[in-house]
Amino acid sequence: MPTLDWLNRSTAFTTAAQVPYRLLDTVSTHGDAASAQGNLLIQGDNLEALKALLPFYRGKVKCIFIDPPYNTQSAFEHYDDNLEHSQWLSMMLPRLQLLRELLSEDGSIWVTIDDNEGHYLKVLMDEVFGRRNFIATVIWENFYGRSGTAAISPAHNYIHCYSPSGDAWKHIRGLLPRSEESTSKYKNPDNDPRGPWRLGPIFAPEERHEGLMYTVTTPSGRQVSPPKGSHWRMVEVDFWRMVEEGRISFGANGTNNPAVKLFLNEVQAGVVPRSIWPHSEAGHTQDAKREVMALFPGETPFGTPKPERLLQRILHIASNPGDLVLDSFLGSGTTAAVAHKMGRRWIGIEMGEHAATHCLPRLQKVLAGEQGGISQAVGWQGGGGFRFARLGAPVFDAQGCIHPEVRFATLAAFVWQQETGTAFDSANGQAGTPWLGTHSVFDSFSRLPDAPEAAIPPETEPPELVLRSRTAYYLLFNGILGDKRPASGNVLTRAVLDALLQLHAATPHPDAPLVVYGEANRLGPETLARARVTFKHIPYDVKAR
Repeated sequence: MPTLDWLNRSTAFTTAAQVPYRLLDTVSTHGDAASAQGNLLIQGDNLEALKALLPFYRGKVKCIFIDPPYNTQSAFEHYDDNLEHSQWLSMMLPRLQLLRELLSEDGSIWVTIDDNEGHYLKVLMDEVFGRRNFIATVIWENFYGRSGTAAISPAHNYIHCYSPSGDAWKHIRGLLPRSEESTSKYKNPDNDPRGPWRLGPIFAPEERHEGLMYTVTTPSGRQVSPPKGSHWRMVEVDFWRMVEEGRISFGANGTNNPAVKLFLNEVQAGVVPRSIWPHSEAGHTQDAKREVMALFPGETPFGTPKPERLLQRILHIASNPGDLVLDSFLGSGTTAAVAHKMGRRWIGIEMGEHAATHCLPRLQKVLAGEQGGISQAVGWQGGGGFRFARLGAPVFDAQGCIHPEVRFATLAAFVWQQETGTAFDSANGQAGTPWLGTHSVFDSFSRLPDAPEAAIPPETEPPELVLRSRTAYYLLFNGILGDKRPASGNVLTRAVLDALLQLHAATPHPDAPLVVYGEANRLGPETLARARVTFKHIPYDVKAR
C-alpha cells in the first residue's frame, strides 16, 4: 500500500510508545455521583491523556469524533493552528495510533478536516486504520454563503470515517430517520389494507437468462418483456405469486407496465446515510457560533465550532444509548454536550484553560437542562453527572519506580493491559482480592461450507473458536491481602502462595496457570513450577511506557 512520507516520519511512529503513563486526578464531581462515573472531562495534553486512558478503556470506545486543528495558517485564540505541514502530520500520527487502540472492534472514528490537509489525512488514516477499513468521506456543507475573496467560494468540510470492522460496519450502523418528504412519497390510492405504498422498479440492469427473461400479459392484454439490456427482478413463478398477493401494480386501468408495490410498514425504519450532508440537515458554522454565543454571552466564539446537529447525526449513526463516545480535541465541548443529551457515556479531552473556563461550565449547563442546540429535538430536560479530571504525575518515574500515589486498582489496570492487551474491568476478578481475572485466548477457524460459496452468506457460518491458552493474573500490591508490612503482604511467601492457591481453587477456571506480580519472591523455582506459578517483579516487570 502506498504510504505518506514526511520529515521526521520515523520519529513520529515511535512517539506514542515513548509517552509516559500518567495518573488521572479527579478534581471535582458534578451532578449525580453514580452517573458521573461514566462521563469524564479531562484537562491536559491529549496525547498524554489518551495514553493514560488505555489501561481502562482500550477497545471500549464505540464512537470517536475529533475536530483537530486544520493547519490553515489562521490565528485562533485557543489553538496554534499554524503548524508546518510535517509538524502537523507528526502531531496527528501518534494521536491516531492511540485512538485506534481505544476504538472497539465494532466502533467507528470520524475526523473533520478541510482541503489544506484533508487528502494527506486520508492517506495517513489508511495507514493507521487500514485502507480496507475506510467507510466513507462525508461532504458536510458547513458554509452556505459566498466568499467574495476566494477564487471559488469554499462551502464544505470533509469528515473521514473508518471502522475496524470494515464493510461489516454497515450492518450495525444506525439509519437516519425518514424525513417527511421521504414518507410523503408513500400513498394508498387503492385503500390497500397494508397501508401506504409506492412503486418500485421491477427490472434490473443486464440481460440474464436464468429464468429471468420471460414475457407476461397485463390485465389489459398487453404483453410485456424486459427492455433490451435488462431482466426481471424475480423468476416468473414469484412474479405471479406477487400478483396474487396484490404486490404488483398494473396501474388503475391495468394498462401500465407492472411495478412492485413497496409498503411503508415493510421497508427499513430509517434511511441509509448519504455521503453529502447539506446544512439544512446537519447544521452549519453559523449555527455553531450562535450556540456558543448563547452559552457564553459577550464572548468571541471559537474559530471553528461544530453545530450540535452535526454531532447528533454522527452519534445517531455510529452509537446507541449507553455507548462510550470520545473526543480528544473537545474545543468548546460540543461532542460531550450532545453525547450527554443523547444518553451516551462520554470522555472529552482539552488541554487549554478553556477546559475549565468553557467546557466545564457548558457541561454544567447541560446537567441543569439548557435548551440550546438539540435539546428540544431530543427532549432534553437535564440530569446525569460527570467527573472533571486533570493529568497527574507519571505512574512510573525515570527509574521505573511506581509513584507513591498509585493504588491497587490503577496498577492492576496497567498489569492487565500489559499482559492481555485489553482494558481492565474490575468485574473480571474478585474485588478486595489479588485476583485480577482469568484471560482466555482463542483461535478462530472458519468452516468450509459444502455448498458453493456464493450460496451461503458469510454471516450464516460463524467461525469456530478453539481455546489456545488461559491464564489467571494476581497482583500483590498495597497490602491487598490485609498485611500492610512492606515485607509481607506484597511478597510471595509460602503463606501467601497457599492463600493464592486457595483463592484460585474457587475461581471459574482453577486449572489455569497463574502469573503473580509482587515486590519480591521468597520461593524457589521448583515450588513455583509445582504450583504452576510465574512470578513477575514489581516494578521491573511492569512497563513504564
